[in-house]
Amino acid sequence: MKTKIWIALIALYIVWGSTYLAIRFAVETIPPFLHAGLRFLISGLILIAWRRAAGDEMPTRVQWKSVAIIGALLLLGGNGLVSFAEQRIASGVAALIVGTTPLWLVLIEALRPGGVKPTWLSIVGLLIGFGGIYLLVGPSEATGKLQLDTIGTIAVICASFLWALGSIYSRSADIPKSALMTTGAEMLAGSVPLFLVSLLLGEWNGFNIVQVSTESWLGLIYLITFGSMIGFVAYIWLLQNAPISLVATYAYVNPLVAVALGAWFASEPLTPRTLAAAGIIIGAVIVINWARQMKVKTEPLQSAPSGE
Repeated sequence: MKTKIWIALIALYIVWGSTYLAIRFAVETIPPFLHAGLRFLISGLILIAWRRAAGDEMPTRVQWKSVAIIGALLLLGGNGLVSFAEQRIASGVAALIVGTTPLWLVLIEALRPGGVKPTWLSIVGLLIGFGGIYLLVGPSEATGKLQLDTIGTIAVICASFLWALGSIYSRSADIPKSALMTTGAEMLAGSVPLFLVSLLLGEWNGFNIVQVSTESWLGLIYLITFGSMIGFVAYIWLLQNAPISLVATYAYVNPLVAVALGAWFASEPLTPRTLAAAGIIIGAVIVINWARQMKVKTEPLQSAPSGE
């Protein structure tokens, strides 16, 4: 079993870490929201057909409403904005900013009514993490201007926030029992607002499928087969068969993989400032994950009655 867990974990590291580079190639000649809509429409249909054949039940009307909200937040707000941002900023930098999602999870959870207040260790992690973001995107010492494109930076920060918001909403939403059916339904439902935004932004005007480059087609195919199918299947299998603390390591390995691949295959700049920010952001995520594990371990002790 240990061998299978590590094979699935390494696959998750590489596959989800490489999706940022695949997105970069895909959006070179395919409009970002249109590309994301195509990716999740096809992936969603494949997953739903597979799970139906395996005997899983289709979502109820109420569940379709829930997965539509989740799909809009995660796929339109999360993936769609990342795809848009990668036309303006490096894929590795986008991955680093998305890697701050656990910080937003803690912050949103603390601010929502009835939410869980962060521990002092989580607060330390938040301060470190947002300090890392500032170092990554903040003003340059030489010019005084932001390190990165402003619109692209704001888009990917909003993407990580909306992904966290959708993740928190999904915890209490009425969704199918089958995790893979839920994933397929979210992809299918999420493709609808992606196509609508693509249409409203005029991405279809003048779009010619003949002009799509080979690199963009390969990027899209990779995202459908590896990113959406193999990656999600490995992730869900790991959740059922491996310790959560081990599975959570993907959150700080994926950005490192994305940065390395972006520098290697797309010649994206790898400055000392970027490397320092990467270390700070990933360190913050480790601290927050550690704080979460400590809280889970201590809660049963705190709630247990005193005495024999």
